This record gives sequence, structure tokens and C-alpha cells, in this order.
Amino acid sequence: MLERTAHKNRTEVTFVLPAGDPPGDVSVVGDFNDWTPGAHPLTPRPDGRRAVTVKLEARRVHHFRYLAAGDYWFNEDEADGHEGDNSRLTT
Repeated sequence: MLERTAHKNRTEVTFVLPAGDPPGDVSVVGDFNDWTPGAHPLTPRPDGRRAVTVKLEARRVHHFRYLAAGDYWFNEDEADGHEGDNSRLTT
């Protein structure tokens, strides 16, 4: 799930996943962090879901994927679209 908060020159995007699905550590990896695994790890919320908020430049198209333990890559179902192997997000 994606939660978005628009500001003048940026958009805060919170990437949210259910607790334990998939199991283990998960990070969001994309063009906004040079595709660096672990740069934006999802952490538990009080409700058990895992999330991380990333500040992105407004009015841009960003590409990303999730990376879970065991080198398991997967996409966001609620993304604005998909291009090749990646999820697409427009801010």
C-alpha cells in the first residue's frame, strides 16, 4: 500500500506492507536511492504493519521494487503502473 502526502516541491510517500508478509527484513529500493538495498528498510508500526516514508521530488516518475530477505524482489500492487520488472510511481 502507498500513502502519499503532497507538499510544494516534494511528496512524502509511505510504503506499507502487512506484518510478516513476506517474512524477514524488507526494504524499498528504487531510483530515488540508487537501487541500494537496505537504504530504506521498512520498520514495524504499532498496528503491526511495516512502513517507511521517503521524501521524493514532486512532479516526477519514480521506479522502485521491494527487496525481502533471501533476495526476494517483488512489486507494489497499488503502484501507478509497472514498467518492465519495476513498479512506477508518479509524484
